Amino acid sequence: MVRLIVHPVQPQKRLLEQAAVLLRGGALGVIATDAGYALACRLDDKTAVDRLRAIRRIDDRHLLTLLCRDLSELSHYSQVDNRQYRFLKRWTPGTYTFVLPATREVPRRLAHPSRKTVGMRVPDHPVPLGLLEALGQPLLASTLRMPDEDQTLADPDDIEERLGKRVDLMIDAGWLSSIPTTIVDLTGPKPLLRRAGLGFDAIAGEIEQAEVS
Repeated sequence: MVRLIVHPVQPQKRLLEQAAVLLRGGALGVIATDAGYALACRLDDKTAVDRLRAIRRIDDRHLLTLLCRDLSELSHYSQVDNRQYRFLKRWTPGTYTFVLPATREVPRRLAHPSRKTVGMRVPDHPVPLGLLEALGQPLLASTLRMPDEDQTLADPDDIEERLGKRVDLMIDAGWLSSIPTTIVDLTGPKPLLRRAGLGFDAIAGEIEQAEVS
């Protein structure tokens, strides 16, 4: 595993470009975000996606998320009407994952098999944003939470010890939050809570409560 130690506020551009080269070449990586560490790979890399699912022990019904640079890129991969766009504009960038209908730009095997939805997110952190800029396309990501565990892995040394032989890359920005994003489903008539996480208190007044996972 290549471990790149970056500054959490002003990440070194050359290191992010090095990470982008590895991801273009098929790497599965652990990356720092504003909601802790995440597993990430190119969205069109089937082998890396399969490895990601194997680590998390999740099937094709589990929500995967596209990390995007901005709302324009998000709108390219998901169907967004005017109501949804106004809501997204208020809450991006940030620690929120939004469930939206996928467009044809998302490989069919990545969208939920029955609902044809995908998670979409614009992070508010210089590390993933700089990496996305260097890569020039979204990343497919999933919270770095191991099977049968409740919290996201937060310690880079722990991550290397547990996953160093199963991933190709880690972008290390130090200790991060162990709380994942808040998930909001925007496919219905009203925004619906799917998971309470980081940022929930701020957005709670604008979303309906549903069964929380």
